[in-house]
Amino acid sequence: MTDLGSLAQQTADDLVRTRAGAVVAVLSGDRSEIRAAGRVVPGDVFEIGSVTKVFTALSLARLTVAGLVRLDEPLAQLLPPGATVPSRDGAEITLQHLATHTAGLPRLPTGMLKRLLLHPNDLDPYADCTTDMLLAALARTRLSAPPGKRFRYSNFGAGLLGLALARRAGLPYADLIVRETGLPRPDPSRLVQGHTRRGRQTPPWHLADLAGAGALHSTAADLLAFVRRQLDSPDDPAIHLTRSVQHRTSPVTWVHLGWMGRRFQETTQLWHNGGTSGFTSFVGFDPDHRTAVVLLSNSQRLMDKEAGDLLRTLTP
Repeated sequence: MTDLGSLAQQTADDLVRTRAGAVVAVLSGDRSEIRAAGRVVPGDVFEIGSVTKVFTALSLARLTVAGLVRLDEPLAQLLPPGATVPSRDGAEITLQHLATHTAGLPRLPTGMLKRLLLHPNDLDPYADCTTDMLLAALARTRLSAPPGKRFRYSNFGAGLLGLALARRAGLPYADLIVRETGLPRPDPSRLVQGHTRRGRQTPPWHLADLAGAGALHSTAADLLAFVRRQLDSPDDPAIHLTRSVQHRTSPVTWVHLGWMGRRFQETTQLWHNGGTSGFTSFVGFDPDHRTAVVLLSNSQRLMDKEAGDLLRTLTP
């Protein structure tokens, strides 16, 4: 039987050789362990970056099951009157396109990349992404492909999805996530100090109305509880819906609503990673073998390899 505690601690210790701190949570069957190393403790709060997209997509599924939205509903119907939404070859952007990164939208709001290149030292680059700014960028956007045809990872699209769902629900985005996904609102005083790749301290990010792309904060325990619900409740209508939608990106990789998928020999991994200027995150699980990992670090260094290796080690 695998010693989960030792495995989690060894992974955390290995990560902090090049990072300020790391928390590692592992789950196998009904057993789980959480360990930390470096300048953090297991209960600390981290920016989880693009792992946020999983919660945005689950909220879409919950609202769909409740009949408040449809996956094939055009984005334009959830935005303020007069908003201009691009189309291509007669195809409109739908909510499903946004959740699967197949809307044809660029990675960043149109015009933002140029601003970032002109101001590379901006420590809070998304703070000005208000609704007005995002809608103005959307009106200037030309789609790279007809919606639904091609995968193109897009923070812009995920942010627009979060904005649209919050408007339809009549709630701030953060309140929508609490209500629809059950992710607890963390104690803001427990947010740890983030660090750049070179080890310099950096301030937190504020994503304004692009929140659905990467604004959430969480703990390893809360994320592990979320993954446990994913494993325990595959027949939950909303969870089932998130996995029943699939867009292939290669013979062995695909995207669901929110989750990325990949196949390793006889195992399947559903996962998402995240990164901000001072944090990185990874959440992944194998639904067939009931194993899962959560990795959080307060340094801007991706942990995908370490996370993938750890999840494969847990799999029988």
